[in-house]
Amino acid sequence: MTMELLAMELLAQGDEGGGAAIGEIVGLTVAGGIVAAILLWIGWLHRSHKIDWLANLADWSGRRFKRPPWVALPVAMFIASIICALFGFIWDVSLHIGNGRDDGALANPAHYFILIGLFGIFVAGCTAMVLPRGADDRPGPAAVRITDDWYAPVGGIVMAGCGLYALMGFPLDDIWHRIFGQDVTLWGPTHLMMIGGAGFSTLAALYLEHEGRKDRTDDTPPDGIGLKFVQYLAFAGVLIGASVYQIEFDFGVPQFRQVFEPMLIAAAAALALVAARIFMGKGAALIAALIAIGLRGIVALLVAPVLDAPVSWFPLYLGAALVVELLALTPLLKRPVAFGLVSGLGIGTIGLWLESLWINAAYHLPWPTSIWPEALMMAVPVAILTGGCGAMVGMVLTGQRLPGRAIGVGLVVLTVLAIGGAAANGLRYDVPESAAATITLTDVPTSDGERYATADVRLTPANLISDDPNWVSVLGWQGGLANQRGIFIDHLEQVGPGHFRSTEPMPVSGTWKTLLRVHDGKTLAAVPIYLAGDPGIGAEEVPAEATMTRPFVGEITILQRERSPDIPQSLWLIGCLVVLVCTLAMIAGLAWGGGRINNSEPHDTEAELEPTAQA
Repeated sequence: MTMELLAMELLAQGDEGGGAAIGEIVGLTVAGGIVAAILLWIGWLHRSHKIDWLANLADWSGRRFKRPPWVALPVAMFIASIICALFGFIWDVSLHIGNGRDDGALANPAHYFILIGLFGIFVAGCTAMVLPRGADDRPGPAAVRITDDWYAPVGGIVMAGCGLYALMGFPLDDIWHRIFGQDVTLWGPTHLMMIGGAGFSTLAALYLEHEGRKDRTDDTPPDGIGLKFVQYLAFAGVLIGASVYQIEFDFGVPQFRQVFEPMLIAAAAALALVAARIFMGKGAALIAALIAIGLRGIVALLVAPVLDAPVSWFPLYLGAALVVELLALTPLLKRPVAFGLVSGLGIGTIGLWLESLWINAAYHLPWPTSIWPEALMMAVPVAILTGGCGAMVGMVLTGQRLPGRAIGVGLVVLTVLAIGGAAANGLRYDVPESAAATITLTDVPTSDGERYATADVRLTPANLISDDPNWVSVLGWQGGLANQRGIFIDHLEQVGPGHFRSTEPMPVSGTWKTLLRVHDGKTLAAVPIYLAGDPGIGAEEVPAEATMTRPFVGEITILQRERSPDIPQSLWLIGCLVVLVCTLAMIAGLAWGGGRINNSEPHDTEAELEPTAQA
């Protein structure tokens, strides 16, 4: 069987891999329209002084959180919503890894948590915009005039924009699947919209809290430990929000080259921890990392042991936090942008090495020594620049004057370009031509009627991979949550040149999709061992034969069987460009928000000399 024929057999030819059922779309649209209409009606009643209960609830929240009502209530709504979305997101990815695609949009319980969470983020932002009732209730000096007597806080506008961007991912995702089939990967373009909107909305929450802090009166009680915890929680949220791009690596089922993982970890750490240290003061980077560990740990506990789904590990960021805290002891802290850039350098080198100790001890896919040259090439420039952006976020929140417009905008643009360049490099991979694997299976008796087997694997040519590959492993997934939580990973033992053996029996029956995966530098390829038949997408079973010789193909043809093979690449490119434009608009909105807040208030000279004065 040639590589081309095998690839065509693996890709989808049926209908179930497309969008959701029309009835579900209509039902969700009607429900969303009704809820939106009710919320708009409530907002109009509040703004026209026909109801007072919303204002009373906001006033009560303001007294509890020691912030203006237009901050306290929306921030409380935001915290509940973002945690709801995070739980739903981790559970959803886990369900897809264990069970495969959904029977429908409403058949997956995790979707409800995601949808409610994203909608809640949007509503929280809109609530912050609606609560101020008149020109004499202007929410801070940076407020944006909507009408003659309606001013909205910048943080609320940006939060609503991020929430709307994330919500747009839901209908666009259905359209995407109808055109291209289901790209069963976290990094599908419309999936990234939902992830990015929710993740970056955490910065909007920090903007809003800052506007409320600056709007306090002299008789406002001082901040208590509860509010301090909320501020630390916000930076932990930024860290987690920037970390969700790594989830496939956390579960051990990445569909892209491993060199992405260090870059993503360094970028998340530099953005969140530098900003936290500048704003919150000594120990803030470590505290934010510890709170993030606690949140991710609780969610992982609920998803895996409690709901019996696949386990998700996560980075600790403690090494990166330690680097930031040590550098903050130097005079660099008095020059925040330089502090951010140097911290990014430290995070992208020493911080990543410290993180690798945890990755190699706990993760399904540890980092080989061979990964480091290319990993540093990608991670270091990205970490340096995101560290600079994190410093500017910290400067906005402490009232320090940002660098000139050209420098600030230039730094954001360079960061976007660096991430884009690193991503373009990471997306490059090779599928070796005329390479194959001869696999000999030995069945292992089982008591549950399922077929399991050990494998003897010989690669052709024998020198196909180096002495230190990223991985040569067997992956079994989508076997159903009743079967080992639906996922199986076995790193093969090398017994000779191009000769490997399994270390435990692998599933080769039922609903499993089991494949041999080889990743070595830019080589990223796979061989199917057993793939269950899938009539819904027109995919026939690929049987697990006692002895079989099969060519290496691109992993995407196996991991994403639901994708349609007949769609022109030009259409795919157009779809990706539309998502890219939306993403750049969101980033521009976040940059605009920070700049408007910074330009509209008097700058604290003492804060410029000592960044931790506000903490």
